[in-house]
Amino acid sequence: MRSFFQNGSNRLAAVMGLMILPFLIPDLAAQEVNIYSSRHYQTDERLYEDFEKATGIRINRLEGEGDALIARLKQEGRNSPADILLTVDAGRLWRAEDAGLFQPIASDELTAKIPAHLRHPDGLWFGFSSRARMIFVNRDLADPALITGYEDLADPRWKGQICIRSSSNIYNLSLMASMIAHHGEADALAWAKGVVANFARPPQGGDTDQLRAAAAGECAIAVANSYYFARLMLSEDQADREVVAQLVPIFPNQDGRGTHVNISGAGVLKYAPHQKEAIAFLEYLASDSARFISRQAIMNIR
Repeated sequence: MRSFFQNGSNRLAAVMGLMILPFLIPDLAAQEVNIYSSRHYQTDERLYEDFEKATGIRINRLEGEGDALIARLKQEGRNSPADILLTVDAGRLWRAEDAGLFQPIASDELTAKIPAHLRHPDGLWFGFSSRARMIFVNRDLADPALITGYEDLADPRWKGQICIRSSSNIYNLSLMASMIAHHGEADALAWAKGVVANFARPPQGGDTDQLRAAAAGECAIAVANSYYFARLMLSEDQADREVVAQLVPIFPNQDGRGTHVNISGAGVLKYAPHQKEAIAFLEYLASDSARFISRQAIMNIR
């Protein structure tokens, strides 16, 4: 086996390299950003690739469940290598904020491109995409005109007719928080009990499963995020198209407070070792290029 240190010249070069290396490390380290992400979308792969190509900044990422990543960041504290927490749902962003995990960011670009209601007032986090919590009705099993708001889901007339995923899911937790904000805890609890009494089956699966179940007649009404329905609409699979044709989408509470809308968002972490690169990534997510990729990716989902 040929040794790396074959002769004196090689030894000298190696020593000189080791002497120079410490002076190079800071510049090299500055050209990367470490992301903890609870998003698991193919869209993100294209976003990462486009950002790296446009900026030369390498992305290192760790993916996991949102609450688990927040717990990990708490445990790592100031020793965390993470620069950014990227997650779904405003509830998780609030949990991270409440734990003191974010640092405030001042960016004219982010302020200009992201509406005030989709970002933290002090720049702790920013929302980059939104989704509506919608109601879908099987056109053959229920009259869509009878369901205009979330409150209608608790009407006894729909006993045995509702499909929805587990109440422990963050999407439903945020919807419940919205109901509490608008109606108070007592009325929101009564509403939740009414919805549970109307379940067609024990909660199971994700949002797409609820849509398929309603279209198949297992229930008359499903609750799901808007983009799950959009994926089925844009699918070339005939079975998906049949699901869409069978369902009537409803944006609840249009005569009042409006439909509950949630976000995916991100913030720069308190002990981020690459703050400048982290801000650059957030600004990229708000760019026209990133939004175009996100739209195209949704259209290509099968």
